[in-house]
Formats: sequence, structure tokens, C-alpha cells
Amino acid sequence: MTETRIAEDPAIPGHYNLRLYVAGQTPKSLTAIANLKAICEDHLAGRYTIEVIDLIQNPQLAEGDQILAVPTLVRRLPPPIKRVIGNLSNTHRVLVGLDIRPLDDVPS
Repeated sequence: MTETRIAEDPAIPGHYNLRLYVAGQTPKSLTAIANLKAICEDHLAGRYTIEVIDLIQNPQLAEGDQILAVPTLVRRLPPPIKRVIGNLSNTHRVLVGLDIRPLDDVPS
């Protein structure tokens, strides 16, 4: 299970490159995917890329981002790298953990 959503131009300032590590299609993994999509649509509309990595299928990919638990969300861009562990059900915690500002806080 690898899914990618590409925004119009990933090189634009304010674009977020997010990678979600999961282990199979467990309820926790599916909840994390759904929560992440909702958070991105609500707070980063048109400014994000999501890549879902299933560590059951690709366990070697865990080492690159130092994944110790799943689900884990990694913000790869903009730097620095940030991580949030869990099913992403607490939107405020995810926004703070990834240092994401709501769309209306971004200067035009």
C-alpha cells in the first residue's frame, strides 16, 4: 500500500512533504491515514504531498527515517524533519507536532 497525493507544485514555499509509516491495513493504520487526509485538506489544501509506506511490504524503509513505532508521520519538507507517532486523532497535537500553520496564517 503506497499512495501519493501530489500538489500542484511541490517546490513552492509552504509545501509540505509528508510520509506516513504504517504496518498493514490495521484499524490503527486506516484511522491514521483518514485522519491525516482530513487534517491536510482542512489545513494544507493544495500545499501537501502524502506518501503512505507500509512497513509490512517494505520493512527496509523504516531505517531511513528512523521509525521505531507505527503509525508514524514524518514531515520531510519544509525542514527540519518532524515526527508524530500515533493514529493522528488529536488534530491540535498533529498541527503543533509538525509545526503546521493553518492556511489562513500563511502570508500571501
